[in-house]
Amino acid sequence: MSESQSPSPTEGGSSRPVPPPKPLGNQGSEFKAGDHVVYPTHGVGQVQGIESMAVAGTELKVIIVTFEENRMTLRVPLNKAASSGLRKLANTNMMGEALETLKGRARIKRTMWSRRAQEYEQKINSGDPVQIAEVVRDLHRNAGQPDQSFSERQIYELAMDRLAAEVAAIDGTDKNAAMNKLLEHLKQG
Repeated sequence: MSESQSPSPTEGGSSRPVPPPKPLGNQGSEFKAGDHVVYPTHGVGQVQGIESMAVAGTELKVIIVTFEENRMTLRVPLNKAASSGLRKLANTNMMGEALETLKGRARIKRTMWSRRAQEYEQKINSGDPVQIAEVVRDLHRNAGQPDQSFSERQIYELAMDRLAAEVAAIDGTDKNAAMNKLLEHLKQG
């Protein structure tokens, strides 16, 4: 693998900055109860509704999002929804790009594992399906390849789980069917 594929230190270092979340237009009011949404650090959740809360003597509108898998409820202030990265599920073009990314060739930098692990976690927590697909592609091991370390396996499974959850929500299937779909795309690479 040539060194020209990795960014030089003059191009902003070895880790690319995460792009800022896209504004939600009309301050998140397009979220309705029952919508599936993605919160970057927690994955796919479901909007339960929008309600008002009294916080420090002021009225605050919050979007209530539940994450069934972790049995967690998140209350995101309506005016902070965009800056927190809360977004609707990826559209078909973006998910298609993520699935195409899985078919690509793994690009593993020749840097220390701790630095790569940090970059992989940043990509996963960005909530961007294309970046998460890059992590899955780069850490996927086929039969005959050396085994992964424990931390590599953990990061791979987290990325695969996040991507599969979003694919399942988009396709209206369960996570196992989504994982099988992702594995098929990985085999084509």
